[in-house]
Amino acid sequence: MPYLYTMPERAKFKLIFYNMKKTVYALTLALPYLFACNSGEKEHSVSDSTAFKSISEAGLANYIKVLSSDSLEGRKPFSSGEEKTIQYIQQRFTAIGLQPGNGESFFQEVPMVEIKSSPAEIVTFTGAKGKVDFKLLDEIVLGSRRVQPRIDVKNSDVVFAGFGIVAPEFNWNDYEGLDVKGKTVVVMVNDPGFYNKELFKGETMTYYGRWTYKFEEAARQGATGVLIIHDTNAASYGWNVVRSGWSGPQLNLQTADNGASRCAFEGWLSAEATKGLFALAGVSMDLLEEAKKPGFKAIDMQVKTGTTIKQQTKKSMSNNVVAKLTGSERPDEYIIYSAHWDHLGVGEAIEGDSIYNGAVDNATGVAALFEIAKAFKAAKTAPERSVLFIALTGEEEGLLGSEFYATHPIYPLAKTVANINIDALAPIGRTKDLIVTGMGQSEMDDYASAAAKKQGRSIKSDSNPSAGHFFRSDHFNFAKVGVPALYPSTGDDVVGKGMEYGLAQKEAYNEKRYHQPADEFDESWQLDGMVEDLRLFFDVGYTLSQQTDFPKWKEGSEFKAAGEKR
Repeated sequence: MPYLYTMPERAKFKLIFYNMKKTVYALTLALPYLFACNSGEKEHSVSDSTAFKSISEAGLANYIKVLSSDSLEGRKPFSSGEEKTIQYIQQRFTAIGLQPGNGESFFQEVPMVEIKSSPAEIVTFTGAKGKVDFKLLDEIVLGSRRVQPRIDVKNSDVVFAGFGIVAPEFNWNDYEGLDVKGKTVVVMVNDPGFYNKELFKGETMTYYGRWTYKFEEAARQGATGVLIIHDTNAASYGWNVVRSGWSGPQLNLQTADNGASRCAFEGWLSAEATKGLFALAGVSMDLLEEAKKPGFKAIDMQVKTGTTIKQQTKKSMSNNVVAKLTGSERPDEYIIYSAHWDHLGVGEAIEGDSIYNGAVDNATGVAALFEIAKAFKAAKTAPERSVLFIALTGEEEGLLGSEFYATHPIYPLAKTVANINIDALAPIGRTKDLIVTGMGQSEMDDYASAAAKKQGRSIKSDSNPSAGHFFRSDHFNFAKVGVPALYPSTGDDVVGKGMEYGLAQKEAYNEKRYHQPADEFDESWQLDGMVEDLRLFFDVGYTLSQQTDFPKWKEGSEFKAAGEKR
């Protein structure tokens, strides 16, 4: 006879009541999952608690400490730090129980060329009023992508070409009627929408505003040199970031023409140097304001410049690290989690420290790959689709590892369901919101929104869309080839402390630690928010792994056409 019927009546009712309470509690927990499909959202599978619990603060802290330790020398590709880093990542993937993601190997070789440019310490501009000299790193940075031992440029006419943009869809052409062959163009950072919300996409930067585009377009126009005018607000980072990024060797993907199609030199001018150049040319700084208006015409500044750059070049292979968890039902369909493993290596010393450890940027992202992979392995129901975990190289050098994978995919792009990219999570505690950079591009937003609701949170767009963050991390290269990409990051509204606190913490990081040796692990970090974020990221991918449909690009997305061609 069951134990219940041998108990005193009072005890029987207590046990019945207790079981009823457990049932009600279980239903309460299940309701958000059962109704996550309202308002036309994608239905989400229930992710079991065992998988969620496998993502922990202790695990994150341990991984971040190792990845950002001095022993890895700042994780610069082509350095001894690369070999130590990728071996550690492979070891962790193996220990978690993942399979090699490239045949029998965990590595995808990425052919790169390292160029150590040594320009003259002084760059001179001459005009009718005399000359001005700009000091390397303090006022100007220069380099070249051409794989040759020496660059010599003499008497190159200097032209101010506004934003340096050719955008037919926005009826904007700064190069219209202009022949810049053999000349040096000086251009502004960002795009006109930063200054006038009626232009381009308003406060949301387009790719035309990115510094990479400025260099690419100047080369297409046949310019010999290109210099971007630095502005802290428009660039979203200070001169110190430009300086540190250009103070050592630069990496590029190897090309068939050895960079011959690029300008002979590329670089930046500081704000103060720009004032000196305009004064030499006898041109008012008001010209910068005129360039922000439609119809602006580029001007010859009646100034010449030149430079000599000695170069040491080295071709070699860097590596993406690729691991796979094979799906149980549809193993030939793939969800990609990505994060870049590289940082800036050993560079110019700041306060006696020359190792750029990159704890937030992006030891946090690689640690996240490990923790999310652990969750997939712990899930009671295995993913039906395969899940790839890719630690990418060369992000800091221009998204090189992701560009190579996107153009040389190991697995067919037509079978690639989505990309979830993790870059620089902020250790500021739990937040009420989640930032989705580039929100409105694809149905990946809907998956993120439904997962956030389960946690009682909401998603919102980047609070500083003019910074162009959508073009500054590896998801961009997946989007370019049509793979719906989600770039989620730490929210702003910190639980118990508010929005102002969260934004202030992020601003402090940008000013004091971003791309500086000070980006180190700190025992005082609050990692509970990062854990909550990773459980959300896992939930999005786990849900996709149990479905049969593919997320789509939304109407109006510039990546929709590429997605339809896959």
